[in-house]
Amino acid sequence: MRIAMIGTGYVGLVSGVCFSDFGHEVVCVDKHAGKIAGLQRGEVPIYEPGLEALLARNVAEGRLSFTTDLAQAVGGADAVFIAVGTPSRRGDGHADLSYVYAAAREIAQAASGPTVVVTKSTVPVGTNREVARILREARPELAFAVASNPEFLREGAALDDFMRPDRVVVGLDGPSEPARQVMAEIYRPLFLRDFPIVWTDLESAEMTKYAANAFLAAKITFINEVAALCEAVGADVKSVARGIGLDGRIGPKFLHAGPGYGGSCFPKDTSAFAQTGRDHGVALRLTEAVIAVNEATKARMVDKLAALAGGALEGRTVAVLGVTFKPNTDDMREAPSLAIVPALQARGARVRVVDPQGRREGEHLLPGVAWLDDPYAAAQGAHLVAILTEWNQFRALDLRRLASAMAEPRLADLRNIYSPDEARAAGFHAYASVGRQGFDAPHPLDAAAE
Repeated sequence: MRIAMIGTGYVGLVSGVCFSDFGHEVVCVDKHAGKIAGLQRGEVPIYEPGLEALLARNVAEGRLSFTTDLAQAVGGADAVFIAVGTPSRRGDGHADLSYVYAAAREIAQAASGPTVVVTKSTVPVGTNREVARILREARPELAFAVASNPEFLREGAALDDFMRPDRVVVGLDGPSEPARQVMAEIYRPLFLRDFPIVWTDLESAEMTKYAANAFLAAKITFINEVAALCEAVGADVKSVARGIGLDGRIGPKFLHAGPGYGGSCFPKDTSAFAQTGRDHGVALRLTEAVIAVNEATKARMVDKLAALAGGALEGRTVAVLGVTFKPNTDDMREAPSLAIVPALQARGARVRVVDPQGRREGEHLLPGVAWLDDPYAAAQGAHLVAILTEWNQFRALDLRRLASAMAEPRLADLRNIYSPDEARAAGFHAYASVGRQGFDAPHPLDAAAE
């Protein structure tokens, strides 16, 4: 099959590369000439484990190419995928669909014959019907079929998610046999591997994506609320999460307490989902609560760090380990660090940051911080170390070396990587995590006052 992928952001690039690895001929299109030139040189603009090598292989074998010429890519395609951004619109939380609709208009002008147009972007209910209207109104003489094919990729594990998905969801515009045949052929490798494909209507496919992300965000937020209560009553959230996660009706995934969810999907999708409910007179109170509690969780982390530093951050040096919203990605979108680090600075702290992939985006998103490559160098003379992202590099730190480098050995483990006993044995004077009991020796300033 010949596929045109409009958009080379995270979803478009990963999808295009993986489709080419299925054996399809894929042309990825983007208006940003610099990005396309880089991709043509084999330079991948995002960090995703394994993506660079897979891209290079499929380019070398002639199945994958990149261009700014949308008309040339669309003209000979069996299917055209729209994979452009749908960011939250300022002010009302709606998904900004301007890029989707602009792409639809350009596809309509470029199409040379009957075309299957597939929306890969995350879009609210009704978007694909509007895409179909735009296409048919612009070129009534052509037969367009529209499909909705939402992605369910986890950043940091996207290639495996694409090649070995839990399911593939395909929404069709009525009994559209051409679209069904094309989509079945595109995903034929997964049929052979016996992965389920859910065939449904456009509205149900659109709703499935939002409902899935809202549910996962709720799961994260629930365990973070449980963590706050665990701290108050003396329970251990890791034990609680294991105890409830072993229930097959609940499952263990997304029950890891931390500083709140972030990333490119959950924040904007929960916001758009809640707004869709309001637009249709259906209050999605659970989702609205999830959004509010997640913001409160990030604020609670700032208070936790301040308390661990003795109640005051003015003039203190804080070493922050990890600022991307999760490990194995360079994505900084809506990362908890974007709320936590500026709040620390606002309270007078000097902040040093170590992150294996976060600096490229983080330098302009987190002004005024010092970027270092080594956690032990960042800890030198610091008054507090805070782990915000559980990169593998931070999972086996020499805690004794870390503590001995610090002016005040205090550790805020916001991903629950270590235990209080490990921290105490390494020489830390104070330790805090999320949803567990820590310990705190008298602060030197407090002791002096006495």
